Amino acid sequence: MTIDPTFLIVDDDLDDVSFFHEAIEALYPSPVCRSAVNGEDCLRLLRMDTKILPDLIFLDLNMPRMDGRQCLIELKQDERLKDIPVIIYTTSDHQRDREEMLKLGAAYFLTKSTSFDKLQEGISGAIDKVRSASNGGA
Repeated sequence: MTIDPTFLIVDDDLDDVSFFHEAIEALYPSPVCRSAVNGEDCLRLLRMDTKILPDLIFLDLNMPRMDGRQCLIELKQDERLKDIPVIIYTTSDHQRDREEMLKLGAAYFLTKSTSFDKLQEGISGAIDKVRSASNGGA
């Protein structure tokens, strides 16, 4: 990941998006943080922007139009987008959801927190795990 990472948050809850942006800005000096309101919006945004792809996608599961599950499937089938790590970022803490999303290709599963400190900790931990996995566990 670059020094100034680029993130895409895909979530229809504007309060959650704002909370996420605050946490990312507290973790990184100059992040680029874009957002999409559902899976369709995410795919359209990524397919239109041929220059800059995000380093990481944080993807909510429960959204209108196209949910996170279907979006993840579409991302992993797209040759240009399939290697972008996707962190599922959701209110769900069901083991069934976690297992299914990881099986579909998600890099990590993060349950949303209402505590700012826990959110920062969760995001930082998820990013560290994804970085470690992309560096062969190093």
